[in-house]
Amino acid sequence: MTSSRPTDTAADLMTSRVRTVEETMSLAELVPFLTEHELSFAPVVKADGTRSLVVGVIGERDCMDHLADDLFYGSPRPPRTVATMMKRHPVCVAPETDLFSICSLFAHHGLRHAPVTDEDGHLLGVVSRRDILRALEKVAVQTETQQESRHFRPDLRQVINLRYFPKS
Repeated sequence: MTSSRPTDTAADLMTSRVRTVEETMSLAELVPFLTEHELSFAPVVKADGTRSLVVGVIGERDCMDHLADDLFYGSPRPPRTVATMMKRHPVCVAPETDLFSICSLFAHHGLRHAPVTDEDGHLLGVVSRRDILRALEKVAVQTETQQESRHFRPDLRQVINLRYFPKS
């Protein structure tokens, strides 16, 4: 009998081709970037050699809040940058984090996306609610199939009797 526990990890679920932004990007640059690429979220990274170090996250909601405030209140402050708007110290997951741990993390923190990082904080990919939902559905289908096969096994005595001793 196989286990119904998933073996999927963040590394299995994540999208590794991730569009990122830098802290120096202005709000005026960020909004078109997100809308053009149809992104609701982007990791904020700082170059660390050839790799990208995650320093924060920013999403549509952050842009909407800041842009609406600026337009409504007419704040005469310096132009906003990603660095002034982003959420610092984002919740990240390790590549070996299992499906149910990721699911729990998302549920308890109200996350829609989370960067997947190595132990040094370098970006490896992003996992989303949709990725989790797909994986959970796959586990549910597998579990249902396993349960059906356990509950509806044919009585082999009847099958043999029908085969060798047909009813007249």
